Amino acid sequence: MALRDLLIGLALVWLIAKVAGEAMERTGQTAVLGELLAGVAIGPGVLGLVHDSHGLHVLAELGVLILLFEVGLESNLGDLLRAGLQATLVAIAGVVVPFVAGYGFMSALGYPPLVAVFIGATMTATSVGVTARVLTDLGRLQDRASRVILGAAVVDDILGLVILAVVTGIATTGGVSLASAALLSVKAVGFLALAIAVGVWLAPVLIRWAGGMRARGTLIVYSLVFAVGLAAVSDMMGLATIVGAFAAGLVLATTERREHIERQIKPVADLLVPVFFVTVGMKVQPALLNPFAEHAYFGLTLALTGLAVVSKLVAGLTVYQRGVRRWAVGVGMVPRGEVGLIFAGAGLAVGVIAEDLYSALVAVVMLTTFVAPPWLKALWRADATARPAPAADPPPSG
Repeated sequence: MALRDLLIGLALVWLIAKVAGEAMERTGQTAVLGELLAGVAIGPGVLGLVHDSHGLHVLAELGVLILLFEVGLESNLGDLLRAGLQATLVAIAGVVVPFVAGYGFMSALGYPPLVAVFIGATMTATSVGVTARVLTDLGRLQDRASRVILGAAVVDDILGLVILAVVTGIATTGGVSLASAALLSVKAVGFLALAIAVGVWLAPVLIRWAGGMRARGTLIVYSLVFAVGLAAVSDMMGLATIVGAFAAGLVLATTERREHIERQIKPVADLLVPVFFVTVGMKVQPALLNPFAEHAYFGLTLALTGLAVVSKLVAGLTVYQRGVRRWAVGVGMVPRGEVGLIFAGAGLAVGVIAEDLYSALVAVVMLTTFVAPPWLKALWRADATARPAPAADPPPSG
């Protein structure tokens, strides 16, 4: 019976994820939003067609590992090291300001320090995937502001993973202390640095060895063994498993078979990553966001969404280079996307965030991800309209 329920649930998850994702893509939004809304619709809070189970939970955990492995593969270690002062400054502001704003706001409302820390950490996230898709559609990837946004988002990913490792580690100990936060920060940064340094030396040997094998699928299997192995080591060190998966992707991105690995991982990601996003949506209780309910979180959701937007716009004000649009950079940092969902899910998993606050956080992630693409498009179109048309060539003399 358990296997049959898992199979039926999985079939429904895959089907509705693709239908909802397609609908969002056709309206100019990211498919992730469709998958989230699909999860809300079929979950216990609305239709109750699918319930969370151990099997779905395991597949969702594998999905988020694959997601971060893929993000690492699509990142460029050289670009990260050459992000430059401007992109680094934007990234630091885009982490510090939202964290302080989220932590301060929740503390002022009387929430415990650990809850406030997790909310602040979730606010730091930036989804490079959403912004990169919009910039690609606009044909603006080579714009100076675009390079600052994408460079800052890569640095933001690294800082975000370190913060996630720290707050998750603190949650397991049950308290917030400066010493434990500093120790976990050093451990997370040290693990990333060591994993990348050793991996860059070891990965080419592994890839060449796998390339000599004749069995089908050898390259992708050994690549995933490397990713899962680093994720397991990361877990043994008390860090989030996705830190190891991301490091594995960064390392394999430096090898000559990067494009082959990217191409072969996509079908795996297409199957498992939507399971993660749908199960995230399934945990949302829409009734808790009803503005007319007695204990609604509607007001808190709107307040956190406003903080989430404004605090990222502040990051754009740190732009000092001439010719780089500050507002475009700030808006490009607004969408929380999949990274924010990972933070919220981690808080729920360790028991720091209750279902009501989790529902509010997922709504914040969805709202920021909804608002950023049309806003970014409007900024660039307005800029193009404001530019004077090029002067016509003078008529030939004589």
